[in-house]
Amino acid sequence: MKSTLMTAATGSAFLFAATLVQAQIHPTAEAQVLELSKQAIALRSVAGEGNQTPLVAELFKRALLDGGWPEDAIEIVPFKDTAYLIATWPGSDPSLGPIVVSAHMDVVEAKPEDWERDPFTPVIENGYLFGRGASDTKFEAALALSSMIELRRQGFTPTRSLVIAYSGDEETTMRTSEIIAERLRNARLVLNVDGSSGTLSEETGKPLFWTWEGAEKTYVDFQLEVTNPGGHSSAPGPENAIQQMSEALARIGAYRFKPEQNDITRDYFAKAAKLEPDPELSAAMQAFAANPADEEAIKVLRANKAMIGKIGTTCVPTMVEGGHAINALPQRVTANVNCRIFPGHTREDIMAELERVAGVPAVTFRDATGDQSIEAPPSPLDPLLLAAVTKAVGASWGKEVSIFPSQSSGASDSMWYRAVGVPSYGASASMSKHSDEFSHGLNERIALSNISPGVTYYLSVFRDLSSQ
Repeated sequence: MKSTLMTAATGSAFLFAATLVQAQIHPTAEAQVLELSKQAIALRSVAGEGNQTPLVAELFKRALLDGGWPEDAIEIVPFKDTAYLIATWPGSDPSLGPIVVSAHMDVVEAKPEDWERDPFTPVIENGYLFGRGASDTKFEAALALSSMIELRRQGFTPTRSLVIAYSGDEETTMRTSEIIAERLRNARLVLNVDGSSGTLSEETGKPLFWTWEGAEKTYVDFQLEVTNPGGHSSAPGPENAIQQMSEALARIGAYRFKPEQNDITRDYFAKAAKLEPDPELSAAMQAFAANPADEEAIKVLRANKAMIGKIGTTCVPTMVEGGHAINALPQRVTANVNCRIFPGHTREDIMAELERVAGVPAVTFRDATGDQSIEAPPSPLDPLLLAAVTKAVGASWGKEVSIFPSQSSGASDSMWYRAVGVPSYGASASMSKHSDEFSHGLNERIALSNISPGVTYYLSVFRDLSSQ
């Protein structure tokens, strides 16, 4: 007997075909991708009261059970208000480290009154699926999971075990991310499918390039604080906590860290520059790859929000709180400065640099990140991974698509695996335009044209990675 989920998924094939107006190569899997994505988006998997992340895990578990996974091969582990999912497809050689497929089921908060469409009501318009989690990252989680089900349906037997490991709090504390990485520290490698790996042309919509992410910057939050005795606002003294904090934040906001590069980012700029349609930006990327001290190139790259985070450490004020009454001098002001630290620098060094930049002795600094982030080394260039993704991208998007490494601005579940010695690579199937990137923002969406090539990609990469 078919389950309700699979019946709904099969029935949605006609809607899917009409939406994309293209032939389906794997109709059952492709229909399931759309149905699972819609059902997952409809679940408000946001940290706090009413968190429905455990229901997303149950949704994926039902699909896996229907796809042939036995009950004892799937774990849903509750953790505080969330949960994580680990599902294992045992390989024929248990002595080999498994291939782990990583994603997260939680999403950032979204307020319906701010959106054009309700963020937790999936909507299909003009070839896009709208909703919170469409691009980060419920769609891709459903795409990878449905593709693995399809691979099992085809009768494939992996040599290495294939493990689906979906965390439940990647967008907040990342505690389940850390737990999963520790449990799977015997893995051969991790395929992190969080977000789009490919870039489409703004003009033609055709694939420009695809990148595998082998490193990421360290996520850090610094809390700044000023305290004063306060007093009546009619008798202001020489020091005012709000003014002091304002001076410090203005200097930090205007400060730019020294641009730098490593092997991954140098290769990225050199190769991506050849595919960049904007002549000025392309020239700047090439110049920066050749010389990271090129002032003209740095000026152009810093003016581009897609590039500024790629050329060095960034720190930006994100929150301020202060004062206790409208007619009183402020006694306490706090602020948060969020940093994405280029690999090779410690958080202590960056905090010391910010203290010098602020130049206000009354402002104290402390690392407020807690256990939500960890410094992790880049993943090595892995011939197995590179061969598998090159073949998969060629099969799904065309052999002419350029492939090269990139570095993420962080933070993702990959850092927890890298910290325990497991190579982790951001390598999802999907492609998107820069103008369609709305992760964490309003009207988040993903192009449905990713579904068919996405299934082809994952079938290829799962098959190749688990066969060696």
